[in-house]
Amino acid sequence: RCKQLKHIVFLGTGPASYMNVGEIEARGIKVHIIKGYGDTAVAEHSIALMVAASRDVARMDRDIRAGTWTPQEGVQLLGKTLGVIGLGGIGREVARIGAGMGMEVIGWNRTPHADIDVPMVELDTLLARADVVSMNLTLGDETRGFLDADRVFAMKPGVIFVNTARGALVDEEALIAALKSGHIRHAGLDVFHAEPLKVDHPLAQLPNVTLTAHAGFRTLEASMTLLRRAVDIVKKLEAGT
Repeated sequence: RCKQLKHIVFLGTGPASYMNVGEIEARGIKVHIIKGYGDTAVAEHSIALMVAASRDVARMDRDIRAGTWTPQEGVQLLGKTLGVIGLGGIGREVARIGAGMGMEVIGWNRTPHADIDVPMVELDTLLARADVVSMNLTLGDETRGFLDADRVFAMKPGVIFVNTARGALVDEEALIAALKSGHIRHAGLDVFHAEPLKVDHPLAQLPNVTLTAHAGFRTLEASMTLLRRAVDIVKKLEAGT
């Protein structure tokens, strides 16, 4: 209906979750994205979920507020293997912080890049070896459902799984089944197939899941960078550059 529309400035990096980019661009409309504005913010959130999941922080918080004092035995991350799936800006930050915590970091990326300094392995190897798996892929037609049931259950038994990318990257039914069986020890999830997550959703009922409200990128620093870059894009469009 917007006959004069020529540009859409998407405030983020994943427009495919909200629009059909191919269809829009086929109409002669350019979709602009803003990369890198929140790499550190999202990576830090991934690490926060990783630590919370390994020590059952949210579960103990819920128990104490409900009047139950039950110390949970956690997992120490020092010396554990961190597998990072997707080594864009966020994935590289996750790898950097994880290495700084004393974890052995391995990675897998869809395309090779000479400037990636993370030891690269085959996906099957990463899933089998990693004590913690961090999902950092971009969602697109090629990656939707990337972690299917076979790949979910190819992960190391007792793995901690963290997803701050997009919910649709993972087969949700398989994820729930793996959590219920204990194949996945704990999941830290910031993203979901349907948002906001409903209170009666199975993921919201499982004790071994730590949930946040798609907030990985939400820091003041990242938001200010995002808005400045969006304004810069509009200024360049107006100037014809």
